[in-house]
Amino acid sequence: MQIVHYPHPILRYRSAAVRRVDAELRTIVAEMFELMYEDKGVGLAANQVNLPLRLFVANPAGDRDEGEELVFINPVISRPRGSLESEEGCLSLPGIYADVTRPASVHVHAYDLDGNEIDDDVDGFLARIVQHETDHLSGTMFFDRLPEAARLSVEPALQDSDIVFRQRRTEGGIPDDAQLQSDWAEWIARYGQPASDPIA
Repeated sequence: MQIVHYPHPILRYRSAAVRRVDAELRTIVAEMFELMYEDKGVGLAANQVNLPLRLFVANPAGDRDEGEELVFINPVISRPRGSLESEEGCLSLPGIYADVTRPASVHVHAYDLDGNEIDDDVDGFLARIVQHETDHLSGTMFFDRLPEAARLSVEPALQDSDIVFRQRRTEGGIPDDAQLQSDWAEWIARYGQPASDPIA
């Protein structure tokens, strides 16, 4: 398992709702936490590791020995309040940062790995993580939320990332779209509800 980088197609994929959890999925979640810590992140969505499933992991402390490890399965965000601008980055876009304006607090409804319901108002840094990672599950990148001028400022870096991706695919390091679609269909058949489609 590894973190995929923009513009990998799964980063524009609407993830499928998770309908069951088993030992393998628990192992995957544990590996996601390890990848997140290795890359000094605070959140990681399943599609960032090429899994088309609606879940993400988070630890606002960004350290396995600190903070709280959180798993959000099938998250739904509602009741946004306030507005706050803060710098964001993304493990699928290493080295690219920009100030993003988001609601200061939101309500999140989800489930953890044990099927316990999460039904909380979150604010501050955790609210930003929850929104950022939930965006991923709908195929939205943080730069999609930038105003035009700010988006233009990161465009050269996005183009560089695109060049690297295309080169890796040409060298056989990344499967073609047909193979990716087949792989995703297998994961959805095992764990998800087959109601997701690629974003046009």
